Amino acid sequence: EINQSVWKPFQKAFETLDGEALNAIYAEEVLRVTPKGIDTDNNFKAGNLKRFKQNKLDGDSIALDFWFDNRHTNATTSYEVGFYRISTKDREGITTNNYGQFHIVLKKIDGKWRITQDWDTNVINGNPIDETDFVSKTPIKF
Repeated sequence: EINQSVWKPFQKAFETLDGEALNAIYAEEVLRVTPKGIDTDNNFKAGNLKRFKQNKLDGDSIALDFWFDNRHTNATTSYEVGFYRISTKDREGITTNNYGQFHIVLKKIDGKWRITQDWDTNVINGNPIDETDFVSKTPIKF
């Protein structure tokens, strides 16, 4: 259920550069934590819209691949940990890959799964996450 209602649309929103669709997967109140700090005011949602708009203007395309290392779910809450690769291809055909680890908390709100906490990093134990970390498992396919 979570794969179909959250992760498939999440991947599609990234790959179609649809910030509004991506933001709709999140709850109204979200704790977002990145190496840049803590966002409890949903500033990241405006950032999603701005980033995807710029990607479109620049002629970029994005492919998002990810896999789960750990998932624990009950009737109302899910805690999911995994690794991702965001591949951005510019209009010259040059691809840049960014890798990271995510920890996501989902809550069932009004019958729908929504992301309520989103933490990610590109470093583990002081070491940058790279292709070697990502290719240790196969990305999920929908």
